[in-house]
Amino acid sequence: MYLVKTPTLLKWYYNKLTWHKSRTEKKIYLTFDDGPIPDVTPFVLNTLKKFNAKATFFCIGDNIRKHPSIFEAVQADGHAIGNHTYNHLKGWDTPDEVYTENMLKCDELIHSHLFRPPYGRIKRSQVKALKALKPGLDIIMWDVLSGDFDTSLLPENCLKNVTRHTTSGSIVVFHDSLKAFPRLEYALPKALEFWVAQDYSFESL
Repeated sequence: MYLVKTPTLLKWYYNKLTWHKSRTEKKIYLTFDDGPIPDVTPFVLNTLKKFNAKATFFCIGDNIRKHPSIFEAVQADGHAIGNHTYNHLKGWDTPDEVYTENMLKCDELIHSHLFRPPYGRIKRSQVKALKALKPGLDIIMWDVLSGDFDTSLLPENCLKNVTRHTTSGSIVVFHDSLKAFPRLEYALPKALEFWVAQDYSFESL
């Protein structure tokens, strides 16, 4: 069960997190979680390049270790890098000390001021601990979830999820993962075409 559009109540409860950017400019903030990995991340990079779009990649530390050249390609293309923990830990199921140590282990590889909790699951105590350990840390959530990770979702409906709900300042979540690829491969280029026709531009966080 997941919500494509983030509810206002959740934004209020976690009001120290970033859910979207300014609504006054026609800009969209595309984000990609769980990479870098072979084939899928290069596909994303090539697609973004076709549309002159910048994005933010929330990387798993262990994937950076396994695929350093792909990680370097993300950086070389001028995209922003964010921390997604070293082992893709779910905050709700993880002791705070273990969670923060895992985040810091990933940070040794990327040195980023951006962090996204895997699954969007993080305790308020973990938010407090991370911000204390790393002043200036911006914990990035989203207001539009593509659902590309959902293997039961038709690619056409993944596209509808993002084109129907995205507006100025939206932070949109895709995944550069093998699980998501059948939907991502279909939806990403078509969504970019749609947004370009609506005069949106694409920036990193």
